[in-house]
Amino acid sequence: MLVIKGGTVVPVVGKIIENGVVVIENGKIKSVGKTARIPEGAQVIDASGKWVTPGLIDAHTHLSTFNDMMDMHGQYDGNEVSSPVTPQVRGIDALYPFDNGIHLAREAGFTTCYTGPGSANVVCGTGISFKLRKAATVQEIAIPGSEHMKMALGENPRGFYGSDKKMPTTRMGVAAVLRNTLYDAKHYSDALLAAEKDPSKAPKPDFKLDALVPAVRGQMKCRIHCHRADDIVTAVRVAEEFHLDYSIEHCTEGWRILDFLKEHHVTAVVGPLTMSRAKMEIWERRLETPAEMEAKGINFCLTEDNNGDTMYLPMHVGLTIAHGLSEQAAFEAVTIRPARLLGLSQRIGSLEKGKDADVAIFTGFPFTSLSRCEYTIIDGEVYRNF
Repeated sequence: MLVIKGGTVVPVVGKIIENGVVVIENGKIKSVGKTARIPEGAQVIDASGKWVTPGLIDAHTHLSTFNDMMDMHGQYDGNEVSSPVTPQVRGIDALYPFDNGIHLAREAGFTTCYTGPGSANVVCGTGISFKLRKAATVQEIAIPGSEHMKMALGENPRGFYGSDKKMPTTRMGVAAVLRNTLYDAKHYSDALLAAEKDPSKAPKPDFKLDALVPAVRGQMKCRIHCHRADDIVTAVRVAEEFHLDYSIEHCTEGWRILDFLKEHHVTAVVGPLTMSRAKMEIWERRLETPAEMEAKGINFCLTEDNNGDTMYLPMHVGLTIAHGLSEQAAFEAVTIRPARLLGLSQRIGSLEKGKDADVAIFTGFPFTSLSRCEYTIIDGEVYRNF
């Protein structure tokens, strides 16, 4: 049994508890409260003067797929750029438990992340959620059933293929490729359903389209990369046309279309908001965007996005607080909201009885460069970060 006592405990789903106690048993949270009896023989972490939070979650990373550290002359595993449509590739096949970025994120207080293919393709493949435990094989950390399908609009896909005069070369072409792919996948899915009653109607097996069947049936979330306001609107239009369960990834110019996002009940994964303005569609990134979304009642998470940079997300969350985001929304944006997005909120994202014992203990307020994570606890296993 493990007991964390004396800290400022942030359950996220309830009020902050001063001088709180968290009791952990068999990898699960047994209790959270103001006082608790400490059983004889329990391991005790004295968190007096420190902050105790749920393990942090980044719902949009490329940990390991965009290798940290980079190898093979800049050739990442994160983009299979042989075709603009690659739904059949799986991020789990590039998830390396010894990737440098994983332990750096864990040492920053992260206990669960989502990783997957990047955004070079219109349809990129599936990503997966995983625990940031020390492990020898991917099977020890991947969370089965948490796969999502990545898609992308905007400069990335048209830039990768337009330079070769290969469709898509324009934003119109990107949208057309996405629609065509979803159209084919929908017909393939319908044929599979028909074949359940009449096997003679079974379509010829198609490995690429088969990967999209859960997506067009609304059984797999689609994570649609887009920065510019018009790309966001196009993504929502196509997603609604094909009845997709989706989120908008980055949503950099979401501040331009807040009413639209609210009207269409868009969930956004916002960030990174500290990236350099390396391409036109991110010139208008703003640290005020999360606060403006909060004021509008838009559901959003926060992300740092790239390879090893997840470790810097807590500090950058602090920047959004300085630009108007409430502390409560800040905590939610890297805990319970990404847990809900990933379909894992029954297990992670808050300090509640029965949930996985994923906890971070910080020397001070977590979202500042003046604090560091001293302990990261994953499924009850304690990692000391100093």
